[in-house]
Amino acid sequence: MELTVATLKKYNLEGREVGQVQIDDALVNAEANGQMVKDYIIALRENARQWSANTKGRSEVNHTTKKPHPQKGGGRSRQGMLSAPQYKGGGRVFGPKPKFDQHVRINKKERKAAIRFLIGEKLRNNKVHLIDSTEMDAPQTKALANFVKAREVKGRILFLGEGNYAEVEHGEEKRLVSVQCDKHDNFAKSMRNLPKTEFSLAKNINGYDLLVAHEIVLTESALQELNEWLC
Repeated sequence: MELTVATLKKYNLEGREVGQVQIDDALVNAEANGQMVKDYIIALRENARQWSANTKGRSEVNHTTKKPHPQKGGGRSRQGMLSAPQYKGGGRVFGPKPKFDQHVRINKKERKAAIRFLIGEKLRNNKVHLIDSTEMDAPQTKALANFVKAREVKGRILFLGEGNYAEVEHGEEKRLVSVQCDKHDNFAKSMRNLPKTEFSLAKNINGYDLLVAHEIVLTESALQELNEWLC
């Protein structure tokens, strides 16, 4: 489904409209293979695992090797030692062990295509909202809560802000390098007591964050970053 007018209304933190922003058609009408998007999400979840679970077998637990009771004469089944798995504190049978590197490689072009499609899907479903700025003099949870209520943003909300970049000379050319960004600190602190809200820089998002979010709220500068990165 293609949008006839690819524009988004822009609001301030008080919920009042302050302008409109044109959206790149390549972002709005982005398409991707469903299996590719699924593989990308699965790879993200696999790479999030630490693979550090470690249990001890019967040869590793700290137990005496003495037999728990005489083998004969008691009418009981023979037992070897208290480190056997049937005893409390005994070793684990076929328990998890730290595995070798299980990292799943993600193709850069496929990653961009999946993120572009997921954002486009949110745009087509009117689940993207623009704010003029995230800069606040001090943390104000009430101000952010009023904005969410005024714009009727519901469910899990993902807030996106623009990054901070510095121009660095590399040989004969100049490049933009990402540097520490603290201008969104008060905004991020304001949402600590708001349930189901997250904040991230635009270029730090991944497909899983977009998939679980019901609505996206981002700045105009963050939208420009996404356009330059994905389109």
